Amino acid sequence: MREKIVVGMSGGVDSSVAAWLLKEQGYEVMGVTMQIWQEETENALEENGGCCGLQAVEDARRVAQQLEIPYYVMNFRKDFQKSVIDYFTAEYLAGRTPNPCIACNRYVKWEALLRRSLEIGADGIATGHYAQVRRLENGRYAVCRSVTAAKDQTYALYSLTQEQLARTLMPVGAYGKEEIRRIAARMGLRTADKPDSQEICFVPDKDYAGFIQRTTGKPSREGNFIRADGTVLGRHKGIIHYTVGQRRGLGLAMGRRVVVTEIRPETNEVVIGEMEDVWTDGLLAEKLNFMAIPDLKGEREAVARIRYNHRGSPCTLRRTGADQIRVIFHEPVRAVTPGQAVVFYDGDLVLGGGTIVR
Repeated sequence: MREKIVVGMSGGVDSSVAAWLLKEQGYEVMGVTMQIWQEETENALEENGGCCGLQAVEDARRVAQQLEIPYYVMNFRKDFQKSVIDYFTAEYLAGRTPNPCIACNRYVKWEALLRRSLEIGADGIATGHYAQVRRLENGRYAVCRSVTAAKDQTYALYSLTQEQLARTLMPVGAYGKEEIRRIAARMGLRTADKPDSQEICFVPDKDYAGFIQRTTGKPSREGNFIRADGTVLGRHKGIIHYTVGQRRGLGLAMGRRVVVTEIRPETNEVVIGEMEDVWTDGLLAEKLNFMAIPDLKGEREAVARIRYNHRGSPCTLRRTGADQIRVIFHEPVRAVTPGQAVVFYDGDLVLGGGTIVR
């Protein structure tokens, strides 16, 4: 009997080709688009859609018809609200900078979708991520980099569990982006030239502060810009408008470039410093998840990425608590941001990662 795989189809070229590749490899493929935040009416069209809007549903449906595979739309809005939107707003209100795509991957695109897929008799799920799943000699599963560094998406996948990885396929990770587009064009798929989605899907206008205020009903409280010593420099619009490392949109006439170095939610203050103040040689991470190794004991050398577009910096990992790691960089890095993920690599393999505390 052929393995049955549910492919998460976002309406983009990558997931479209993932479905075609798996069908070609002999899997029994079913396409599913996750309805996670958009309304079910035609009032929210593609400009409010990103990777999961109503036009995405239509594109995925038509690709499924072309591939002659079953296709369904599944409602995961409650899961998305709890695990992504509520988390996103709470982190900003607490003065941290969240990464909603990582939360969505872990708790919605994998946990919720995999659970539903197994319930309907599937053996696993597949996505169009530019990464690869590898079973290691130690028996563990790990995500490893795709063949194209320009599209590598492993950073946003570090929190997946062993159970999830064991039932996951990522077929496009073995190809470059242009190869994927050529395959789509050769097969006549309608998504072949569709541009990639760049923004956070549920905040397409990038007005995070406005979204948080509308969602929570809490107004953004003004407060003081201060120096680290407490000297008041001016007034800010509310801490949800700022993130560590931010240089633009501060509205401070300082006569030189300055940067946000810290956000203090308990006093509603935003600390301003010089450019050199956001460079550091270490960070503390918690909420750890390990992949290629079962755990970290003592110290280990690795390469750490502190944001999605960070190339990675050599470091020493040091276990400092039951759910805590100190990362010591060999050379200073810029703008370590509480709330963001730090992901550890050994070559192309993801060792694990965690959430930056400070």
